Amino acid sequence: MAEQESSARGKSLTKSTNLILSNRLWLKILIGMGLGALTGIALSQTGLALLPEKMVLPTGEWLALPGVIFLGLIQMVIIPLVVCSIILGIADSGSMDFVKRMGLRIVPYFIGTTIISITIGVLLVQTIKPGLAIDYEMVNTAISADSASNAISQKTFSELTIPQRIGNLIPSNLAQAELERNMLQIIIAAILVGIALLSIPRKTVKPLIDLCMAGQVLTMRIISWAMLLAPYAVFGLIANITIRTGFNALVGVGLYMMTVLVGLGCMMMVYLLIIRFFSGHKATSFMAGIREVQLLAFSTSSSGATMPFSIQAAEEKLGVRQEVSRFIIPLGATINMDGTALYQAIAALFLCQVFGIDLSTGQIILLVCTTVGASIGTPATPGVGIVVLATILTGIGVPAEGIGLIIGVDRILDMCRTTVNVTGDLTASVIMNKWVPVLKTEARET
Repeated sequence: MAEQESSARGKSLTKSTNLILSNRLWLKILIGMGLGALTGIALSQTGLALLPEKMVLPTGEWLALPGVIFLGLIQMVIIPLVVCSIILGIADSGSMDFVKRMGLRIVPYFIGTTIISITIGVLLVQTIKPGLAIDYEMVNTAISADSASNAISQKTFSELTIPQRIGNLIPSNLAQAELERNMLQIIIAAILVGIALLSIPRKTVKPLIDLCMAGQVLTMRIISWAMLLAPYAVFGLIANITIRTGFNALVGVGLYMMTVLVGLGCMMMVYLLIIRFFSGHKATSFMAGIREVQLLAFSTSSSGATMPFSIQAAEEKLGVRQEVSRFIIPLGATINMDGTALYQAIAALFLCQVFGIDLSTGQIILLVCTTVGASIGTPATPGVGIVVLATILTGIGVPAEGIGLIIGVDRILDMCRTTVNVTGDLTASVIMNKWVPVLKTEARET
C-alpha cells in the first residue's frame, strides 16, 4: 500500500514538474528578462525616458504586479513544502542508522563548503578592492536615498550570543517560528518529527505520513501554477528595478558586481572539482543533468521554488537515491547557502572599503564566522540576502544605509547566487549518495 501511495505521489510530482519543463519555461523566462531590461531602460529617466517623469514609478509598480503575486505564492507554500519534504525524506529512509550516518557527513560538508565560499569572497575583495573605485558623490546619494531603509525595515534579526543562538534552535512555539519565518527552527522541528516517525510503528504514523504526502503534492501543484507566471513576473520585476535605478547603477558598481560574479564562478569550479574527484561522475554529465534546474534557479531567484525540480533532476538524471535526495535537497535549500555567504562577505568588505573602515585579520575571521552563521537558515526566497547583510554590516560598524549603494544591482546578483546555491545542493546530494551506503534496514512493526 505504501509503495502505491509513494508511486502516486511520485507520478503527481513528476506530472507537475514535467508540465513546466516541457513548456520550455526557462526560455520564456530568459526572454522575459531581456524584454524587462529593455523596457526599463526605455522608460527610465536615465534611459530613453519615453514616459513623463510622474508616470514612470507608477508604471513600474504596475509592471511588477505579476512578480509580487508570483513571490507571494512561492512564500505562501515554501514552509509546508520544506517541512513535508524533510519529514517524508527521513521517513522513507526507514532507518535511524541511515539518518545518523547522513547527519554526521552532511553537516561538516555544508559547513566546509560554506567556509570555502566565504574564503574565496574575502580573498577576491581584498585583492581587487572594488570599494576604492567608488565615487563619494555616489555614496552620499545612496545614503540620502530611502531605498535601503525600505529594503530592511520589514524584517529584523535578533542579536543573540552564540549560546543563545544554539539554544534558540529548538522552537518553543511552532506557530511563532512560522510567523517569523525562522526557517532554521522549522527545519530542526521537521527533522525531529521525521526521526520520531522512524521509532514508531508504521501503522500508527500512517495518517501523518499520508498528510505529508498530500501536503507535498498540494504545494507542488501551487508552485507549478506560480511558475507559469514566472516569465511575466521576471519581466515586471526586472523592468521595475531598471526603471528605478537606471543604467548608471550598473556602471557605478560594475567592479563590485564583477568581483561577486568572479567569486561565484570560482565556487562553481569548486563544485565541479568535488564532483570530478569525489563522486565518480563526470563534471560535464553533471552540468548537463542540472542545466534546466540552474536556469530556473537563475530566473526565479528562489532555491525553495526550484527545490522540487532539483529533487527530480537528482533522482532521474544524476541517479541519486530517493532517501538521499529528498533529505539533502530540502535541508540544503535552507542551510546550504554558499552563494549567499560569498556574496555577503564580498558586500560587507566592499562597503568597509567604501567607508574607509579597516578590519584587522581577527575581525575578518570573525566576519567569516558571522557570515557562516547568518547564511544558515536564510529563507529560500528572493531578496532575503540583503536583509541578512544589514545584520552583518551593523556588527562591523558599517552604516546600514550603505546598502543603498548596492541594492540597485542586488536582484541580478541574487539570481546568480541562487544558481550557485542550487548547484551546491545538487552537488551535496551526489556526494552523499556515494558516501552514505545503502543499509539493510530492519522492518518496523506494521
